[in-house]
Amino acid sequence: MNVFRHAYVISAFTGLSRLLGLVREICMADVFGTSLAKSAFDIAFKFPNLFRRLFGEGALSAAFIPILSETLEHEGPEEAKKLAGKVATLLATVLLAITLGTVGVLSVVIRHASLGEKSAAILPLLRIMFPYMFCICLVALCMGILNTKHRFALPAATPILLNVGWIAALYFLCPRFGDTIDQQIYGVAWGILIAGICQLAIQAPALARCGLWPRFSFAWDDPRIGQILRLMGPATIGMGIHQLNVVVDGILAIWVATWAPAALTYAERLVYLPLGIFATALSTVLLPTFSKQAASGDLQNISKTMATSLKGLMLVMIPATAGLIVLAEPIVQLFFERGEFNAESTIVTTRALWFYAPGLIVFSLYKILVPAFYALKDTRTPVRIGIYTVLLNLILNILFIKTWPQGYRHAGLACATVIASGVNCLALGLLLTKRISSPGWPDLRYSFIKVTLASIIMAFVVSNTAYYLPSLDPHFSTATKLGQAFIVGVSILLGLITYAIAASILCRNECKILLNARSQKNA
Repeated sequence: MNVFRHAYVISAFTGLSRLLGLVREICMADVFGTSLAKSAFDIAFKFPNLFRRLFGEGALSAAFIPILSETLEHEGPEEAKKLAGKVATLLATVLLAITLGTVGVLSVVIRHASLGEKSAAILPLLRIMFPYMFCICLVALCMGILNTKHRFALPAATPILLNVGWIAALYFLCPRFGDTIDQQIYGVAWGILIAGICQLAIQAPALARCGLWPRFSFAWDDPRIGQILRLMGPATIGMGIHQLNVVVDGILAIWVATWAPAALTYAERLVYLPLGIFATALSTVLLPTFSKQAASGDLQNISKTMATSLKGLMLVMIPATAGLIVLAEPIVQLFFERGEFNAESTIVTTRALWFYAPGLIVFSLYKILVPAFYALKDTRTPVRIGIYTVLLNLILNILFIKTWPQGYRHAGLACATVIASGVNCLALGLLLTKRISSPGWPDLRYSFIKVTLASIIMAFVVSNTAYYLPSLDPHFSTATKLGQAFIVGVSILLGLITYAIAASILCRNECKILLNARSQKNA
């Protein structure tokens, strides 16, 4: 199976979803800027995402996909369908209990507790959006089942519904909730819940077509259920600690300033655009690929697949990182500076983006390393490493908040996340080498140096183009959106041309990886 052949399919849909995600953030910036309402919404939305990672695409997928792959391989589709039904029933039961309990507690707290300004802004939004967790976790389970059958298109396209629903809510629901942004933000919350229901509904036909429509079953005494839960336990702890730290980051950010969570979210969106187009797509394909190779005992092929994936990743993510750093301010200004998003919002978001951008490399690396452990049914090692790096992240967060100057402390949170993630990947890479044969680290280091050199050449051209272009003609002024778009567009175009030339000279072998995968896809 060619990993990149399927990754291209996922990249197309994921890329469209990420672009729509960028559009939705542009719309959010126009309507809400970096206000307290936007920051409160961002923090509230982290909680259902916490459980999505915990019970959906994170721990459950890590435990479920390898077992389902084995069942399909050795026992056939009928047994796989029964297993999927048992897991779906168990997950739905647990999620429903958590949802009802959480919404009930929030209702009591909102009604009877004396809340401060920030808590009063966050908790009502959380009560509306928390049931989205129930829908999206079941969606993640369905997507995992489809991925096991190598059906990647619909799962990759599913998030598009969220972005479409989100944008529609901004302009059709929000005005009906009031005249102030504090009132209108509730329209977005309800729109997300509706979109979650739609995302779940469209999974049914695809599951039925591939013969794995899960039939609800409470026969949880199946030993495979126990195996999944045992594998899921460590991953749940690891994912829970990591995602809880994401929530804590948001709370720390709003403690720094009411605008800080919103500024970090806008910067994250720009980082996750290239991350989602390539790295997330590649990771989605790698888990079932690694699982199949591990099930057949083919550890040598896991190592080869790892090396190929890492070279392809470097070729894309290193120049993307360099480009985001040198074009941070023009890009933020172009995409977000309008309406409630003013020049001050551009400054604080740009600072966050400077320090988030290197995360493209380490976040991508993590998405390649962890599926290899999961495919080997080792969910404990990423957890052990994750606990230490999450603690490191928290320590660095507090240290940077205390020591960095005002106006940069939220950027310190971004920097801490990237450093901790880098340490995590380093440890995982060293431990994985002991489990399987080396993917060829000396060769990968050489590739890294070549790609980095090509990216530096590209960054030099891009930064000088963006700096000198406005002085050539008054029509290229940054005061207008047309001028901003021209400057960013020309800078990116010249950067792509420069990088293509430099990479074709310095990185011939790495370029062949992607070109060969593309030709195999079209064959």
